Order: sequence, then C-alpha cells, then structure tokens
Amino acid sequence: MFNAHYFRTFITLVETGSFTRTAQRLEMTQPGVSQHVRKLEDYLNKELLERKGRSFTLTESGRRAYDYALKLFAEHEQFRHGLDDDSLDSGDCRIASPGSVGLMFYPYILGQQQMHPNLTVNYSFAFNHEIVNDLLEGRYDIGIVTEAMRHPELSCSIWHEEPLCLVVPADFAGSTLSDLMGIGFLNYYDGINHANALLRANYPDEFRSMTHFRHQGFTNEVSMVLDAVARGLGFTVVSRLVLETSPWQRQVKALNLPNAVNEVLYLLRRRDSVLPKRYEKLLDGFHAQRLQEKTPLVPSS
Repeated sequence: MFNAHYFRTFITLVETGSFTRTAQRLEMTQPGVSQHVRKLEDYLNKELLERKGRSFTLTESGRRAYDYALKLFAEHEQFRHGLDDDSLDSGDCRIASPGSVGLMFYPYILGQQQMHPNLTVNYSFAFNHEIVNDLLEGRYDIGIVTEAMRHPELSCSIWHEEPLCLVVPADFAGSTLSDLMGIGFLNYYDGINHANALLRANYPDEFRSMTHFRHQGFTNEVSMVLDAVARGLGFTVVSRLVLETSPWQRQVKALNLPNAVNEVLYLLRRRDSVLPKRYEKLLDGFHAQRLQEKTPLVPSS
C-alpha cells in the first residue's frame, strides 16, 4: 500500500546520510526508520540501498525513488496551496488574452512567479472569440479581450485602457492623411478597428474609411506587424503595449497626434464563478504598474 510517510522518511534519510540523524529529525526510533525503508522497498519491490555497515549508498532504483519522492512532495505542496482561495501569492491561475495584451501582462506575471514560487500560471495567447469559448468550456478562469462581449453566462467589465499609437517608419517625414495614404496600411487582428478610431479622432474633416487606404499586408501576430513598418512597407495603429515591447522600436516612431484614443481592455469571467483573491492581486498589480509607468513613446521627428 502506498504510504507517503515512507517516502518522507526515505527523503530525509538520503538528505542526512544517516539513520541516526534521520530518526532524530523525524522524532522516530532508528529501528522505525529502518522499518519504513524496508516497507518502501517491499512496496516498490526494489532494493533502494546498498548497506555497508552503518553507511549506505543508493542503488539506481534508490536514486529514481528519491527523485520521484521529491517531485511527489513538491506537487503535493503546490496542490495544497492551490486549494487556498484566500492566498494572494500561491495557487493556480488560468488566464487567456490576445497577444497585444500578453506582450506585457505575461512578463509581469512571470515576475510575480519568480517572487512567489508557489504561484503557477497557465497563460494562453488567443483571439477574442477563442477566449470566450475557452471560458465557457472551463479551460480558463478569466479572459482579457479587446472588445466588449455579451453572453448570458459571462460577466464583462472594463479592466484597463492603453493609448493607441499611429506607428510609421523611422524615416517617414509626413504627417497628413494623404501622406499616410501614400505609404499604405499594415493590418492585423483588430488593426482596422484601431485605425478607424484613431484616424477619425485626429483627421475628422478628411478621414472617411480605411477602405480608402491601400492595404500592404496582414499578419495574425500583432507583435510582428512592426517588423513590416520598420521595413518601410506602411503604417499601422497598435496599442502602446505593443510598441513598448517591440524589438523594432528604434526603426519606427509614433506620430504625435492632438487627440488621444485608448484601447479599452475588458475582463471576462463566468458569472457563476468565485475567483480566488490571487487573480485580483495580479490584475490590480499590473493595472497599477501601468498607471505609474511613464515610459516615453518613440518621438516623432
């Protein structure tokens, strides 16, 4: 029969290298330690130790049993902490968002995991409609989407806002709508919606529709669209989150525009769910960090 106490005794024995010290640490008798090891060997049907008087060495089976036991107890602790809904810094989190959000939110989460080893996060980069399906089917607990979603089983609320940036090649010398039309538009998922909103707010007398622009291409990876801009293939409109994390920041620039337009990010969750407090800490922590940061945009010449 499986007995976790036998594995715990075996781990301690390997770590101390002594039956006597193991007995002292576990407040057992030395014969009790020996009995636990024999019972574990009987359970596994393998010899775990090569005994040499009062000393011992591990057999190959013993080394494998020790590695397994360490993993077993680590997973047990992770599971135990995951059941604590009141814990802010431990347990499992399951989150999904588009790539434009995940470019900064996911690295923030990784930083939290480094500080709190018992915190585990499964993060999916997905499109809005995929996130809705994942939430309904229980694969994730929360989703962050770039448009408001209406569904009887889901709750949707505003979580965060990020400014949109009109991004052009670094050597682009224009500023008018005609200049932008001359180089063409680079699209991605949500690209047209973002461009419509930002251009309409800043060129109200001239802008009519994105259908009037020459489309230079499309990518479903928003993080890659600035590569095309950097190569001089056109302009695009992206969230500041995307621009700040782009490796092509020095090859592009954001035009200075008089009227700011924000991308609104929405938090999705199942209506019947009660989320552990660790989700609130992650969401509020990232939101507060973004409000405090004042990283300058790439300046327009």
